[in-house]
Formats: sequence, C-alpha cells, structure tokens
Amino acid sequence: MGKAGTARSSAQRTRERLLLEAARMFATRGFHGTSIDDLGAACGISGPSVYKHFGSKDEVLAELLIDIGQRMLDSGQAVVAAVGGDEDALRQLIACHAGFATSEPDLIRVHDRDMANLSAEAAHQVRSRQLAYTRLWVTPLRALRPGLTERQAQIEVHAIFGLLNSTKYSDIGTAARTRLIGMAERALSLAA
Repeated sequence: MGKAGTARSSAQRTRERLLLEAARMFATRGFHGTSIDDLGAACGISGPSVYKHFGSKDEVLAELLIDIGQRMLDSGQAVVAAVGGDEDALRQLIACHAGFATSEPDLIRVHDRDMANLSAEAAHQVRSRQLAYTRLWVTPLRALRPGLTERQAQIEVHAIFGLLNSTKYSDIGTAARTRLIGMAERALSLAA
C-alpha cells in the first residue's frame, strides 16, 4: 500500500476515533458542554486538527445520529428479510434493538439529549430513517393484531423503543437483557 493508502487509512481511523469519543463526551457532557478542543484532546490531536475530518462540531453530531438511524434501519431490514414470519420478525427486531441499546448506551443518550441540536436537514435525515425503521415493526405487528390501526401500532412500537432505550443509564448484563426482551415481547402480546 502506498503513502496515500496509508494516509487514508490513518485518517479513517482518526475519524472513527473522533466519532467514538464524541459519542462518549456528548453522552456525559452534552453537545454544548463539549468543545472541539476537548474532542481533539481526547483523540491526541489539537482542536483545529478535528477540522481536517469534520467541518464543524455540528457535523460530528449529525454523522453520529444519522449513522445510528442508518445502522438500526439496515439491521432491521436484514432481520425482516431473514425471518419466516411476522412473529419471528418482531422477536428478532426486539432482540436486535435490545442488543444495540444495551451495547451502545452513549449513542442512545446523545440521540435523546441532542437531537434538537441538529440542523433541519440532518434532523430530516434522522427522522426519515426512524420512520422507515418504525414501519419495519408496525407492519408485522398489525399483521399479528389486525384490529390495530396504523397509529395505534406506531404508539405501541414507540413505547417499546422507550422501554428498550431506557437502559442507557444502566450497565445491564445478559440476564437483564433477556428480561428486557421478555418484557418487550409481552408488551407486544408475543409472549404469555
């Protein structure tokens, strides 16, 4: 690999590290409580060097939150494509979401706290992904419970998101994650 390949690789690693540190710092200090200098220092670079990777702190936040939405949507679409029926789809969506929420609580906290700090364009991108992700849940839920209106199903799905995302402030283990999944399944009438 030539120097250009190495430089890109190093730049990509730095960019990824900046996003990781931004998630951690925004989760603990908030978006407004974290400066570009803080972010650079956490990665061993100067604050102004952050601008080699991102145009602004707003761009860092936008990438974090758009990426969350895209990853959840991609994972959800893969789950739905891989299963054989509506009940299995919901069970796997619950497990996938619980895994994300419990393994990446910083990102859940940043989303909850700092969504309002996004530009209108970035907020639209996040919301469009969220809507598509929600539809992945609503469709099998309504197939299993045909009496639900679209709006009722959306309300139930968002309540499950709230349940699953509520773990962002606690360090839960496998047993607790399993219990959380069971609670979500019961809430959607998938378990006795």
